[in-house]
This record gives sequence, C-alpha cells and structure tokens, in this order.
Amino acid sequence: MIAETVCSAVSAAGLGIAVVTAYRKRYLAAARIAAYSLVPVGLVMTGVVGWLADTAFSPTAWAGFGVLGAAWALFATTRAVERRRGGTRGTRAERKAA
Repeated sequence: MIAETVCSAVSAAGLGIAVVTAYRKRYLAAARIAAYSLVPVGLVMTGVVGWLADTAFSPTAWAGFGVLGAAWALFATTRAVERRRGGTRGTRAERKAA
C-alpha cells in the first residue's frame, strides 16, 4: 500500500514538473518528463510493484536468488578454469594429435 502511494506521488510530482517545463516552451523535454513520470503508475497498475514488494520480504525468494548466485558462480569458475587450461581435454588431445 505504501509503495503504491509513493509511486503515485512520484508520478504526480513528475507530471507537475512536466507542466512547468511545457509552460517554459520546452515541449519536447516536457513530453519526455511526462513519459518518465508515468512509468511508476504503470508499474503499479500492472502489479509489478506488488510482486516486487512480496518478493522483497519472502525468505523463499531470497533463497532462490542465493541458489541462482551459486549457479552463476559455478558457471563463471568452470569457464575461467577452462580458459586457463586452453579448452576442454578432448580438444587439447586433438590438437596434440594433429
């Protein structure tokens, strides 16, 4: 509930800034500011903000992020070891045979 209120306030402030910018005859910049300021309301309306809030306070979700991090670390480590060795063993043997 608080996240939705904050997003709405940020959007309202952004639209106010866009109005002031348009009043100063900078219409292109005003349109760009208005577009950026509508993004938080769009995220609230699609449910992304609620999903993020539920994920941020879920221990299961954080454990899942930990598992993904461990998987990434394993991939990175095996890739680094493979580079230091000059490829996989099968390709090295094939190079010696050639």
